[in-house]
Amino acid sequence: MAMNAELLAILRGVPVIPVLTVEGPEDAVPLARALVEGGLPVLEVTLRTKGALKAIEAMARDVPEAILGAGTVLSASQISEAMAAGSQFLVSPGSTTKLAEAAALAGAPLLPGVATASEAMAMAEMGHHVLKFFPAEAAGGVSYLKSLGAPLPHLTFCPTGGIDAQKAKEYLALPNVVCVGGSWVTPSATLKAGDYATITRLARECLTLRGLR
Repeated sequence: MAMNAELLAILRGVPVIPVLTVEGPEDAVPLARALVEGGLPVLEVTLRTKGALKAIEAMARDVPEAILGAGTVLSASQISEAMAAGSQFLVSPGSTTKLAEAAALAGAPLLPGVATASEAMAMAEMGHHVLKFFPAEAAGGVSYLKSLGAPLPHLTFCPTGGIDAQKAKEYLALPNVVCVGGSWVTPSATLKAGDYATITRLARECLTLRGLR
């Protein structure tokens, strides 16, 4: 499946994908610039706010180095909206046949969320071999994901949910983990203060988690 290869190529480029919840373009652009400058160009913008699509549009226009993914994608209508806004891939918290079929029809690389072996197998049957493990910590953490490696060696995961820098290092040591997703790179207090230099520093620190710098 070509979209598996495309998605895997995107995810292999970074150890961490910052998961962003932004209100609109005015917050999104400086945040994207700070993360790109810190070496984390692959960004997941969750569709949890009214201004999320506008934020993706602004990032795509003003920060072309960023590789943008729309997160919390729940429906077929969101797929078309996210791609039109400039998203290059999609992320869902869970998996449904209908959503996976809609993404395939749209030609949109989808990182579908799974929390169990059965869900992972169901998505693999539909051709998805790169999966989001969510909510990672609540669903069993490093030990659970490690246990999936032997029976499901053909699957690769991006764990997200409850992960911090220390836990990220543990996940990244697993052979079936390509990268992790997390919001610790963009602390709310730091964002509120407009301290983008600190966000750039935190992004650079993420590169040391897998020896990229």
